[in-house]
Amino acid sequence: MPPALTEAAEPQLRRLAAELLVVRASGHLADHQRRYPQWEVPNAELQELLEGGVGGVILLGGGAAEVALRCRQLRHWADQPLLLCADVEEGVGQRFEGASWLVPPLGLGRLHGRDPTRASALAERYGACTGRDARRLGLNWVLAPVCDVNNNAANPVINVRAWGEDPATVAALTTAFCRGLDSAGVLGCAKHFPGHGDTSSDSHLELPVLPHSRERLEAIELPPFQAVIAAGVAAVMTAHLLLPALDPGRPATLSAAVLTGLLRRDLGFDGLVVTDALVMEAISRHHGPGEAAVLALEAGADLVLMPADARQAIAAIVAAVEEGRLRQEQLEASARRRRLALERVADAPPDPMAAPVVDDALAQELVEATMETVHGGSALSATTRPAAETPTWPASGGVNLLRLDSCLQAPFLGPTAPALAFPGAAGLTPCLLDGLGPRLWRSDPDAPLILESLPPGPVLLQLFVRGNPFRGSAAAGEDWPAAIGQLLRAGRLAGLAVYGSPYLWEQLRPLLPDGMPAAYSPGQMGRAQGAVLAALGLGQGREVGHTGGRQGFTD
Repeated sequence: MPPALTEAAEPQLRRLAAELLVVRASGHLADHQRRYPQWEVPNAELQELLEGGVGGVILLGGGAAEVALRCRQLRHWADQPLLLCADVEEGVGQRFEGASWLVPPLGLGRLHGRDPTRASALAERYGACTGRDARRLGLNWVLAPVCDVNNNAANPVINVRAWGEDPATVAALTTAFCRGLDSAGVLGCAKHFPGHGDTSSDSHLELPVLPHSRERLEAIELPPFQAVIAAGVAAVMTAHLLLPALDPGRPATLSAAVLTGLLRRDLGFDGLVVTDALVMEAISRHHGPGEAAVLALEAGADLVLMPADARQAIAAIVAAVEEGRLRQEQLEASARRRRLALERVADAPPDPMAAPVVDDALAQELVEATMETVHGGSALSATTRPAAETPTWPASGGVNLLRLDSCLQAPFLGPTAPALAFPGAAGLTPCLLDGLGPRLWRSDPDAPLILESLPPGPVLLQLFVRGNPFRGSAAAGEDWPAAIGQLLRAGRLAGLAVYGSPYLWEQLRPLLPDGMPAAYSPGQMGRAQGAVLAALGLGQGREVGHTGGRQGFTD
């Protein structure tokens, strides 16, 4: 451990070290509202850190109007311009209710294969919408786009966050997204360098290994990053993964061969290099907060994102300079890059009284353009399905079986969500299948579902499956092909809706008989649910959020 910071330490050096940190805080104003208190700094400590020179904050949680107030508060506490950022890869509404929530980027990647011109135009509008919403809230840095090529269907954490499954598609759509961000006057961030798409483990939980040669990286992983760098992206975020061909001893985030050699020297990137969150177990399992921060800066990073302990990180950076491990000139160069990035965006404070403007037209067009339905045994886009082919849903009741990761972490599934309300209006009884409730699985390869535990009648099967951080898998261990076969043999499957992963949809679609209502959307939000269920013959003409049945008006 580095020695504790003493009273005699150079105050300017401490402020310089602090300027290179981006700490995590809640978008909510009050401490007791924090959703992740182990990672989100309480207000008293946050104010102290900002007054001490910390240069950035990453926010999560809260509504759009509250976050606008929060950004004003953070600027008031700081005595310098701040980098205020959020992981809003799927629109600002993904994280902050009241802004635009858009379908995941991989939907546009699939559209690019059918209509590249339309996909690129939508990607640019996607970036512009995200940038406008961010500025309205007071954010000046969008931690997107994901430039990873998701060519591994088993990837548990990138998945639908990627813009495609081949380097040309990802390069075309991420550069279009960046053009949109630029037009809105916010900074972007290409991630996760040098590529996290071909991994089968989650760096939030462990250290993935990418066992590819330099030649393979140049052919698949690097082209999207090269494209957005050429387009002027402001920042690049590192990946917590090991690339033995480049550095067999250290993950990319802590590797001078990757950050200084490959990114700076070979690719010629002169913008901000920011680590992925250092609290992730791929790093924190092996290094303490202070040592991880020093190793990242030694490797060539400019900014340290989410150190597990900001004070320890600052003390360790100062000690590393005093001991000769880090040069103060290097830290000053990083601080200059940070200030140059901030000069690219006008630091206009948000107006918390201005109502957020949701881009309904874009959000709906993205849902419709990326949705797929089954007709005659093949997948069609929603726009090509004849209107007359909309199925008629049986009126005899039955079961609405919903699979999700956790009912406690499902912002898309409130009590009036279409996935619950539309089938409920048709008389279907909801049954939730998640990792917390009673299991409906058994070790029978031919009949893996315990159907006896379900109410009688036809089953509408709705599967919410996608790559998510900290899940470790995307429905791995759940044999849905066998479950589909079991339901078909029992004569109970009445319809299928898949939200999120296209890989599960592609696996299940060929198993369905002709005439079986089925649809897929990369999105999981209410807007996507409403469109999918309308294609299945449920809820046509019904407003999203309206149940149509008896409903209380208070808790």
